[in-house]
Amino acid sequence: MLTSNVKIEELNEENWYECCELKLSEKQTEYLESNAISIAQSKFEPSLKPFAIYYEDIVVGFLMINTEKEELDGYWVFRIMVDKNFQGKGIGKAATKLMISEMRKLPDAQKIVVGYHPENQEAHHLYASLGFIDNGDRFGKEMAVIKYLNE
Repeated sequence: MLTSNVKIEELNEENWYECCELKLSEKQTEYLESNAISIAQSKFEPSLKPFAIYYEDIVVGFLMINTEKEELDGYWVFRIMVDKNFQGKGIGKAATKLMISEMRKLPDAQKIVVGYHPENQEAHHLYASLGFIDNGDRFGKEMAVIKYLNE
């Protein structure tokens, strides 16, 4: 699969419902909120910015970032998921790279932080492969890893 065919696009009236219909694998459902809940959350927290992930012209994933700094003085990735039928093809990694490029544009962007359950091995491998570092930060049941943008 060509990951150059992956793009992210801000959520809009044409793609939001498709994002709601995307499914995780059964074991991943315990790690993430549904996309519908994330989309609703973005309507009440204006700093959250949701995106659809496309492969060619098909919506295959969803991600959401915070455009305001939070804990650890970084910009947080709130959600990232790829539909179970499109996982394992490099789409998540390509979309995460695009997301990092987008987040670099935020004011004084020096760190990107993402939290995930330590048991989520897919997330661990993805973020480690993109240079996120585990400094031992923990928030409830989640670990937080950091991508330093100056390096």
